[in-house]
Amino acid sequence: MYTSLIRPILFWFDPEKVHHFTFSLIKFICKLPFVPGIIRKMYQVNSPDLERQLFGLTFKNPVGLAAGFDKNAVLYNELSNFGFGFIEIGTVTPKAQVGNPKKRLFRLQEDRGIINRMGFNNEGLEAAILQLKTNKGKLIIGGNIGKNTGTSPDGYTADYLTCFNALHPYVDYFVLNVSCPNVGSHAKLTDKDYLEELIGAVQEANKNFESQKPILLKIAPDLNTTQLDEIIALVASTKIDGIIASNTSVSREDLQASKAKLEAIGNGGLSGQPVKDKSTQVIKYLATQSNKAFPIIGVGGIHSAQDALDKIEAGADLVQLFTGFIYEGPKLIKAINKSLLK
Repeated sequence: MYTSLIRPILFWFDPEKVHHFTFSLIKFICKLPFVPGIIRKMYQVNSPDLERQLFGLTFKNPVGLAAGFDKNAVLYNELSNFGFGFIEIGTVTPKAQVGNPKKRLFRLQEDRGIINRMGFNNEGLEAAILQLKTNKGKLIIGGNIGKNTGTSPDGYTADYLTCFNALHPYVDYFVLNVSCPNVGSHAKLTDKDYLEELIGAVQEANKNFESQKPILLKIAPDLNTTQLDEIIALVASTKIDGIIASNTSVSREDLQASKAKLEAIGNGGLSGQPVKDKSTQVIKYLATQSNKAFPIIGVGGIHSAQDALDKIEAGADLVQLFTGFIYEGPKLIKAINKSLLK
């Protein structure tokens, strides 16, 4: 029903407005008597065989929701009804920020993709914490953290540490988002020496807590083999807990959308099916070249159960949905979990 009826209606309207409308609608219907239970019965697949042990955490299934969907942690309790094994909130920055000017979110329906240049729009750290205090403990929550756009380069690490220290009691794992193409000073955030400094600083902060949390790094899908080798070396030298592969792409290769349409849209990160193979190749390279030395969460272009299986076969331990969830709806989560059981 979602793909045949609901999605065509939603896709008539502006993507960002539809996003906010959908949030309000899900919030409303989940307050109605019996509705959350009905949703769980429709979409959840519960089996011990789906459980995954990773980073010292037990994921009830390996299908998660990627960061960027529930930026401000306002819907994770309701979204848990749809069968996710974990949800990643954020990207959260220390201070609230409006992000880039609108219009900044675009559908490529002919490619089953999305281009965004949101620019880390979020309501800030304190707003996220307020929402996370309502956590009903239904599933694992990840905290994706970043820097404010207005922060000068010498303050980047301080921004990450501010978010890390404040969110530590409320999330189960952390993701250092250094690969979003829609933020300033992108070059410094991908510099190997700076990444070693940032990871080291966050790891030192982690030691100050009685219970330490896993820390992961999210990388871009556009890295070449030399850069991926540097990531493998970085993981080995810093002992960071894992990698998320991958973020959105700046590439516009092999798209069905016309050149005129792409030029009208302009810059931004591409997600969805156009990055499926690229992200899977990154996963396979990291897993193979490192001899599977560290956990990998695979994300990018998962629109079917087979897409998820391909990433797992390539070396991913868990997978995350974003654009595929928008295009295919919650049935995709169920389909992946049922395929994994088979």
